[in-house]
Amino acid sequence: MRRQRFAQCLVGVLATAAAAFGTTSAEAQTTGGLALDRFEPAPAGDRMFGVPSPYAAGDFTPHVMALLDYAHNPLILKTEPADTSAGSVVQSQMYLNLDGGFALWKRVFFDLDIPIALYQAGNSPLGSGGTFKSPDDVQFGDLRLGGRVVLWGKYHDAFQIALGGYVWLPTAPSNSFVGTGSVRGLPQLILGGDVAERLVWSAAAGPEIQGASTYASVDQGTELRWGAGVGVLLGESRHLQVGPEASGDVVFRDVQKRTTNAELLLGLKYRFLSFVQIGAAAGPGLTSGIGTPDFRAVLSVAFTPEQKLDRDGDGIVDTDDACPDVPGVADPDPAKNGCPPPPPPPPDRDGDGILDVDDACPDVPGVADPDPKKNGCPPPADRDHDGIPDAQDACPDVPGVADPDPAKNGCPPPPADRDGDGIPDTEDACPDEKGPRNSDPKKNGCPIVHVTDKEVVILEQVQFDTGKATIKAVSNDLLDAVASVLNSHPELLKLEVQGHTDNTGSKALNKKLSQARAQAVMAALLTRGVDKGRLTAKGYGQDVPIADNTTAEGRALNRRVQFSITEKKAKAAP
Repeated sequence: MRRQRFAQCLVGVLATAAAAFGTTSAEAQTTGGLALDRFEPAPAGDRMFGVPSPYAAGDFTPHVMALLDYAHNPLILKTEPADTSAGSVVQSQMYLNLDGGFALWKRVFFDLDIPIALYQAGNSPLGSGGTFKSPDDVQFGDLRLGGRVVLWGKYHDAFQIALGGYVWLPTAPSNSFVGTGSVRGLPQLILGGDVAERLVWSAAAGPEIQGASTYASVDQGTELRWGAGVGVLLGESRHLQVGPEASGDVVFRDVQKRTTNAELLLGLKYRFLSFVQIGAAAGPGLTSGIGTPDFRAVLSVAFTPEQKLDRDGDGIVDTDDACPDVPGVADPDPAKNGCPPPPPPPPDRDGDGILDVDDACPDVPGVADPDPKKNGCPPPADRDHDGIPDAQDACPDVPGVADPDPAKNGCPPPPADRDGDGIPDTEDACPDEKGPRNSDPKKNGCPIVHVTDKEVVILEQVQFDTGKATIKAVSNDLLDAVASVLNSHPELLKLEVQGHTDNTGSKALNKKLSQARAQAVMAALLTRGVDKGRLTAKGYGQDVPIADNTTAEGRALNRRVQFSITEKKAKAAP
């Protein structure tokens, strides 16, 4: 009832306003009404300026638009046969179109358009039949009702089809240039689409059905109306649309250039808010038919909520949908939003992660076991948690390792001892060579003679008679060991046998003594089979101490023989 009263009031207001704004002349009355403006705005929310789109943008979604349409020289009086201009009956005509639409179920769309001629002007040219009075008033045009039904496709599909059309009500002043004075109708076939979210297109055609009339000897009446346009969507957000569109019509009664209209527009639309879009377009007329201007410009601003892509149709737009190609459900977790819900888990009454069908103890939490009779049952007691049941653990209170020996099973393993000398690797200074224990951590577990990167180390010193280079018999075993190591390490190509003394006595005498002792040791090694070419002897005297010569202990350490490696055979590349 409210809608009916609203419609009655709207028609009354329009009729009253038309009467108030409408002024006519004797000349105009004789011609009948003429809907001069050949530009029909596409409904609010459509992609093009003048070509309707084949979709319904939303579900219970409103769309509202204000559009300014300016045409220059849409009606020029020409002489025959010279076809020269005698003046502009309508030189300028500017419309404000107030348009509102409503989309239902993404399938049906209704539209209402209220055209208002804000400005009209001409120079009232003189023709053979008298003066052609130019309009100069603000006037309401014919109210346009529209609608369409989507037959195929969705908003973002590459190909869409719809049936639609317009009905114009005779709300314009009689004998004006803004309406025909009678009901008109335009059924249309509308095609269009959105290709890869980068290119949109629309095309529409149909007969505009209206009564026959004549203006200045030019037939008017039912005509074929058509339009087509494309737009390229630019930017990452695709909110900027740029592209051309063309539209026109031809009167069926008398097909000629004066009854044919065609125009071209190049326009852009920009969505600067998710629900607001502005647009601008301009272009020339392409024919000389009545109503075709030599130039047209269009400005628009529309409240039209953005239709975001939802490929799977689950109501969650692709930008928020973690599974955009599979229908799903809303979820606060962005990684799950729009994805199908997980299937319900199979029963696991005791919650131990082993399904009841596989659980030998389904009501008591347990552990996995390869034995089906034990799977899911509590494990046997294991106080030290080493994985070995207490019944089999020889050390049930100390974590250990499995061992085939029942007396060792579950007990801690012995410390590692790679060289098997009874000294754990963690304490063994030479873990890969057997050696005796030594109170010095640097010698513990090392053999009396062992090889390092830079020298052959001896843990005992070669003993000499005091002040002499005579080797004591007690050092024979040591020298045997040194010779054995050298002979078993042929990669040690050259070694320097070094003699060192403490600072007791003169420096020169110490130098001489150390040289003699180094040569004595070298000679002893040669007698034990070491190749002479591998050895050199050098005495350093007191020049290279390794301890403090002010103490007896330090002087004893400084009296020493060392075996420095001076050349090694290079290791083969791996």
